[in-house]
Amino acid sequence: MSALELWGAEYQENDALLLEEKDLARFDAICKRENAPYSVVGKVSGDGRITVVDKNGKKPVDLDLKDVLGKLPPKTFKSNTLTANLVPLSLPTEVKINGVLDRVLRLVSVGSKRYLTNKVDRSVTGLIAQQQCVGPLHIPLSDVAIIAQSYLGKTGAATAIGEQPIKGLLSPAAMARLSVAEALSNLVWAKITDINNIKASGNWMWAAKFDGGAAAMYEAAVAMSEMMIALGIALDGGKDSLSMAANAPGEKLPVKCPGALVISAYCSMADVTIHVTPDLKRLKDGRLLLLSLSSKARMGGSSLAHVYNQLGAVSPDVEDFKAFLAMFNCVQSLLAQGLVSAGHDRSDGGLLTTILEMAFAGNTGVDIEVQASGDFTKEQLLSRGGIDFLFNEEVGLVMEVAETNMSKVLAECKKADIRCTSIGRVREDPKVTVTLAGSSVFTSDIRILRDKWEATSFQLEMRQCNPACVKSERDTLKDRKAPSYKLSYTPTPTAELSGKRHAVAIVRQEGSNGDREMLAAFHAAGFDAWDVHMNDLAAGRTNLSNFRGVVFVGGFSYADVLDSAKGWAATIKYNSKLSAQFQAFYERKDTFSLGVCNGCQLMALMGWVPEGPGKMKDTAQPRFVHNESSRFESRWTTVRIEKSPAIMFDGMEGSVLGVWVAHGEGRALFPDKKVLKAAQAANLVPMRYADDDGKATQVYPFNPNGSADAIASLCSADGRHIAMMPHPERCYLKWQWPYMPEDWRSDLKSGPWLKMFQNARKWCDTN
Repeated sequence: MSALELWGAEYQENDALLLEEKDLARFDAICKRENAPYSVVGKVSGDGRITVVDKNGKKPVDLDLKDVLGKLPPKTFKSNTLTANLVPLSLPTEVKINGVLDRVLRLVSVGSKRYLTNKVDRSVTGLIAQQQCVGPLHIPLSDVAIIAQSYLGKTGAATAIGEQPIKGLLSPAAMARLSVAEALSNLVWAKITDINNIKASGNWMWAAKFDGGAAAMYEAAVAMSEMMIALGIALDGGKDSLSMAANAPGEKLPVKCPGALVISAYCSMADVTIHVTPDLKRLKDGRLLLLSLSSKARMGGSSLAHVYNQLGAVSPDVEDFKAFLAMFNCVQSLLAQGLVSAGHDRSDGGLLTTILEMAFAGNTGVDIEVQASGDFTKEQLLSRGGIDFLFNEEVGLVMEVAETNMSKVLAECKKADIRCTSIGRVREDPKVTVTLAGSSVFTSDIRILRDKWEATSFQLEMRQCNPACVKSERDTLKDRKAPSYKLSYTPTPTAELSGKRHAVAIVRQEGSNGDREMLAAFHAAGFDAWDVHMNDLAAGRTNLSNFRGVVFVGGFSYADVLDSAKGWAATIKYNSKLSAQFQAFYERKDTFSLGVCNGCQLMALMGWVPEGPGKMKDTAQPRFVHNESSRFESRWTTVRIEKSPAIMFDGMEGSVLGVWVAHGEGRALFPDKKVLKAAQAANLVPMRYADDDGKATQVYPFNPNGSADAIASLCSADGRHIAMMPHPERCYLKWQWPYMPEDWRSDLKSGPWLKMFQNARKWCDTN
């Protein structure tokens, strides 16, 4: 490559570091341990110049920094403000709510995002307190993401996004304000430290080089700035893509994207457990409340207008910043007092969609009933047969509140001078009814509507997943119920330790990513957990003889280039010293091992389960291969603990628990069926995937990979060596569970999966 190419290339996945020369040797040692290549590309000279020296000793770049960082002459950009010919929304006279809803629920921006959430790892690190999915059915509907700062406390941070690009076609300023409002209307459901601590990044995407583009972007920037200043929040970064246009074949004019501003807001949290999700939870006494800024029902840029191929004339907007701030702070106060059980913002799709989504996630029904009052007149409620009220996308929040908390919540809203309207209640059966100003305007079944809301997502799934699996998930979702979790023991915190902490090696390889949460889980159970890289063992910096336990963690060793764990297994098998060291560890009677996910695949390839290394031909050895769905699966799934000799499941037999899975190659394959039958007969299958009734199943997605006999785990005959695809180390704390029955969440003193690690400690104490 030429000096110009090296100097000007925009390299991806590269980091630039500045360190003192005395630290270079230490940095070199770290990089070698992690198999991370690096290059020293320069040094700080202090002479005020930036110089590039090529391989021939020439200086193709030799600049005085004042010419780069000094006062450059200002540039002037001119852009005209363009005026669009806007036409008010006009709907066919025969249109009814049912027909509108059928279209809106299928719109990509409104409907389920399941096609995105199941194919990415949403649990890695074990610090995730809230990811995209919520409720007993794990519906992709979360408004806010929450990550904990550590495993030892509850401090953390919340983040949420807001974007309303279509409304920008009507008013760039309104679009910017609505983007800020949506980000905060999503963030509000997590109890943050203070609204003034909120920072945000702004991602600008615009065809700014075309006439009118820069002017519209400037208008949006001013509006965003004014609103953020009024609310006490601020941007601290972002990026821009200002060439969002392309010449399409057969088109005379360039195709321009709608100007868009994406606000990503984030803030610190004192306690990551203080937040609510959209899924309705109060089946017997749940009341629904709407917090709104006005009674307006502007339909411009709405999903309803979109599905009728229109834009409309007037966009929703945020005119009263003080009212919005009061609403935000009021909800934060209600969260701190534990008075809200569910919450969701009114946005794409309008109020009816918002409430239905909450019911979809909670697997409940709803009675929506709004009386004519000072908040909304009869004419406003019944405009276009209720369509305007139910489908406008004005800023608003919907809360589920227990009947017993209603008086307190209403008093708080009145004190804050917030519009708070009673809009219905939760019902146990799957029916939905809508009554406005005393008139019944809509009745349906939640299951039918949820199927429509999921329809577009499932069509997209067909193009990236095994179609048979997509059909199976769609069919099972129609009549699903909450999983029937069961505990055969009482989870308890780890007792104060009187003896020494047993040493356990948390072994990782290049590409591993599950080591930190595994270290934390074993530490919580009373172990002295050590971070051990395979390079440490190969270089002799440590030895497995120093440890009572060895744990092979999850991740993507060597990027799964040779299939999962094959490269890792080869580094052991074809290194005589390492091979002998691992064999000696396996044969010791005072040791145990655990392999999770990538580590499970490794243990199978090494023959550690079910019969032991060298006990059968490689061609007969069980292994874990590509999922039946033909893709990576990230799911909160249900497993059943079976009778087995596995020491880490002692006392857990019969329990049915939720657990994370995150793998692309988790299907248990037995080339020799005799080996499968032998493992079954000897009870060497300590864990199976289960359905909502707690029964072992082959049905997708309950069985996320198609494993034979629903096998999720294998163990050795003496129970000391256990391989499993699910990730208990990512959910040993209660707040790590994305869904947990309410009585468990309030009554249990510790997470159910902690016992598994405590069992290992107990075994070490007595062996």
